[in-house]
Amino acid sequence: MDEALLRSLTPSVLTVLVRRGADFAAAEDAVQDALVEAVRVWPADPPREPKGWLVTVAWRRFLDAARSDAARRRREDFADEEPAPGPAPAVDDTLQLYFLCAHPSLTPASAVALTLRAVGGLTTRQIAQAYLVPEATMAQRISRAKRTVSGVRFDQSGDVATVLRVLYLVFNEGYSGDIDLAAEAIRLTRQLAAQVDHPEVAGLLALMLLHHARRAARTAADGSLVPLAEQDRRRWDTRLIAEGIEILQAALARDRLGEFQAQAAIAALHADAPTAEETDWVQIVEWYDELTRLTDSPIVRLNRAVAVGEADGPRAGLAALAGLDASLPRHTAVAAYLHERDGDLATAARLYAEAAHKAPNLAERDHLTRQAARLNARRGH
Repeated sequence: MDEALLRSLTPSVLTVLVRRGADFAAAEDAVQDALVEAVRVWPADPPREPKGWLVTVAWRRFLDAARSDAARRRREDFADEEPAPGPAPAVDDTLQLYFLCAHPSLTPASAVALTLRAVGGLTTRQIAQAYLVPEATMAQRISRAKRTVSGVRFDQSGDVATVLRVLYLVFNEGYSGDIDLAAEAIRLTRQLAAQVDHPEVAGLLALMLLHHARRAARTAADGSLVPLAEQDRRRWDTRLIAEGIEILQAALARDRLGEFQAQAAIAALHADAPTAEETDWVQIVEWYDELTRLTDSPIVRLNRAVAVGEADGPRAGLAALAGLDASLPRHTAVAAYLHERDGDLATAARLYAEAAHKAPNLAERDHLTRQAARLNARRGH
């Protein structure tokens, strides 16, 4: 079963149903049902036209649901419009769906959550982790958002800032999570940059390219994580780095600084350093100060503590870390790293082991477990 194919077809199938008259929430449920059916049927009987098959099954599921709901009896009028099996038009409406989900009637947080779930392919659990809220809370937020946009027309424009936030989170999940969505996020951000002339759109594209350029070096042959300082920089994609820096410089020249441009500037400083030891940590701290001013994000402050530890020494980093909520994701891992840099191997080993239990994915958990074992071995000699 080609899960990547199913994910790539989902937005266009959803678009067909909405354009044929299904409200967004019902269409999204019908498409999910069709995907489940595809997982069951396709391994033994793969269709010649996967998209046409999904459209047909999803439309039938929508009609079945509509007929069973007395309040939606009028949906039966669409029965004669059922699309015939066969090839479906190859139209990419994914970015348009992002704007639909970013409808003005939704709060930005709800719009982001809805898009990540309905179009981006993320699970409710993954979205909840990104927003630092319980899964049940996120499930309720997504359900409310679906109800709000039911019946919304495609010609009602959404919010560009919200679409940027969604693309950023989709890229982050693809870059470091369980589902590979990074390349799709870059593709859509390129489309958006071609349509919208704004320095923050360019900043986000530059940020994605600079991070994606390091992707091949982020894992070893056995699949284990390779920290930035230990990566083989010869494996970095210099073409993507050059493109990202060029896009960033043009955006910064417009003197309308935003958070994505600031993040891209930090990524560019990492990419520009020939070795980890030559990284300009002082300038990185300055950019984190700008980013903190723009966002006041606790995650930004956590990353800033790491940079301070590199620029001014581990004790300065620990002092910066002391004022942050210890429940923040990766807070314990950062504390472990700074304690190791400060020579407190016992505390660092304990914190690495503790951080491993909190890790959001298997690769990160294994990496932190190995770090703890490495320090415990050093202490034993």
